[in-house]
Amino acid sequence: MNDSYIQKMARLLVGYSVNIKKGDLTYIAANAEAKELLLEIYREVVKAGGTPIMMPAFGEENYIFYKHATDEQLDTIPKIMEDLISTADVSIQLLSETNVKRLTNVDSKKIARRNKAQSKIMEIFMRRQATKELRWVLGPYPTQSLAQEASMSLEEYREFVYHACLLHTDDPIAEWKKLSDKQEKICEYLNKKSELHIIGEDTDLKIHITGRKWINCDGDNNMPDGEVFTGPVEDSAEGTIRFTYPAIYQGKEVEDVKLVFKKGKVVEASALKGEDFLNSMLDTDDGSRYIGEAAIGTNFGITKFTKNMLFDEKMGGTIHIALGMAYPETGSSNSSSIHWDMLKDMKDGGRIYADGELFYENGKFIL
Repeated sequence: MNDSYIQKMARLLVGYSVNIKKGDLTYIAANAEAKELLLEIYREVVKAGGTPIMMPAFGEENYIFYKHATDEQLDTIPKIMEDLISTADVSIQLLSETNVKRLTNVDSKKIARRNKAQSKIMEIFMRRQATKELRWVLGPYPTQSLAQEASMSLEEYREFVYHACLLHTDDPIAEWKKLSDKQEKICEYLNKKSELHIIGEDTDLKIHITGRKWINCDGDNNMPDGEVFTGPVEDSAEGTIRFTYPAIYQGKEVEDVKLVFKKGKVVEASALKGEDFLNSMLDTDDGSRYIGEAAIGTNFGITKFTKNMLFDEKMGGTIHIALGMAYPETGSSNSSSIHWDMLKDMKDGGRIYADGELFYENGKFIL
């Protein structure tokens, strides 16, 4: 891996995204494949005065667990994980999977059961990050598996990541601040609105956003970033939406997803591929059939679908909704142990109206 990428990414994550301060207890986690970047992040945290805890993994342990775990083990979350999420000041995690298909043949009911068991951890995380008690960022580390999923060589994929994170610029932090200013104007506009009407191919969906806050995603939680989002009024979604791209969750792909909403709840869900998995995830808990997030991607440096939502959901010209857990800072109270982002291309005739006013057309804002 290019030393320039490693150093610039570590400095961006530590110095900008989570802004490490003296004494910050910092949880750092990734697949061991990302050793170079993990160590550079560790170095930057120490230099900034933080207290790092390194937790590298291998990936294979996830398959081993699901293959052999009893129901009791599926339901058990080590208290040390709860304590860590409850006390850490900062979480830095890297997407560095070496085999994204690892769990393809695992029983989806086992995955759903484990997700449900982890709901307390999710709730603690969401509550603490909403109040800024916990600062966090999810960043990328290019691997062969991720490059293959994106239909690129590893060299191409590294270059793609480099540009998506604005690391090719002289001052990446300054560039992210510029994007932040642009997105803030969009959030200010939408914070005054009460209803969104989304129109597109096989899509006619209305959601209420009265009293909800739009969040400016400018690199503080995700890297790369580039989106604005909110949590819709929980029982407000009415209509239909069809997603352009495969919906990917825990390594499993569901293609051509179509959802029908009534009073906020998914009442019909179909897919060309993976429909059983789709419905098993929707039945995870009481909140998994409701929208936890509605968002618009703004990063036009992300030019293609890569089967990695860290990038794909930020792609300029797209929207996405997430079923399940909402971010409390938006004002939403929807709770679930899943948060499943699903992506739709809006560049060919897509439109969004706010209180009847057209403000987004063919993948671009027209404010």
